[in-house]
Amino acid sequence: MSFTAEAYSPPCSELFIYYLEGSLPEDPSDLKHFIGNWQEDGFSFLFFTEPSLDQVQDLVRVSPLLRFIDHYQMSYHDWVGDKVTPFCTDRFFISPPWDSSIPPSSKLQITLDPGVVFGTGAHPTTRDCIEALELAFQPHPVCSALDLGTGTGILAIAAARLGCPLALAVDMNRLAAKTAERNIRLNQLQRAVLAVQGSADDFIHIQADLLIANIHYDVMKRLVCSGGFLNKRMFILSGLLRSEAADIENRLGQLPVKILNKWVRDGIWYTYWGIRN
Repeated sequence: MSFTAEAYSPPCSELFIYYLEGSLPEDPSDLKHFIGNWQEDGFSFLFFTEPSLDQVQDLVRVSPLLRFIDHYQMSYHDWVGDKVTPFCTDRFFISPPWDSSIPPSSKLQITLDPGVVFGTGAHPTTRDCIEALELAFQPHPVCSALDLGTGTGILAIAAARLGCPLALAVDMNRLAAKTAERNIRLNQLQRAVLAVQGSADDFIHIQADLLIANIHYDVMKRLVCSGGFLNKRMFILSGLLRSEAADIENRLGQLPVKILNKWVRDGIWYTYWGIRN
């Protein structure tokens, strides 16, 4: 299936967000104007393109495990952090599907629709992970990659574009996994990349040439101490603040691994690229 810029547009200009205590077993797809449900730590954020307070209140009324907390309205661009526009890295041209810009002939193209999931590619940790990926693929081919905390799927897709024939994109959040799967289809990479919902702790044991983990520190410190961490030939670790990075670097120092490069953005965000000795 092919996708054209004309067939896509940003989800909406305004988002109507409803904050609930409790989790839904499945997405309420029968609701009008509903575009997604972000669930985390026992709370749900329901996203709509039009005001939908009555629908949400009806949903809560028939669901005893849900409690309405608050609702918000904001622009789509405010939610994702900025206007979603094309940008280039050393190897890539990354653009949303509603933009018709022609990529430079020297760049690999990635089409990325973030939906309402964080991960447009603009965050410093994402940019540094992409740079680390570009370096990781230079000396030797990467035959398999495991992307934990995939978000929109951008890093798994980048790995596939660089030539990795098999990438597994994992996210605990159901909406993130669905968004990653949509982006895999947008880039026609279904044969190379698979998106699944699941815990990083449950997938770290899978053997792969490359581990990519742009993920919360609380998860990261468990991953690097797990037996599965050392069955990867290379790793890219990111999403770490300064004090968190110091602890992870100390943990890595006790393992048979070597850090090849470290990125520090604005003195705040840290990213590591390394290999197993």
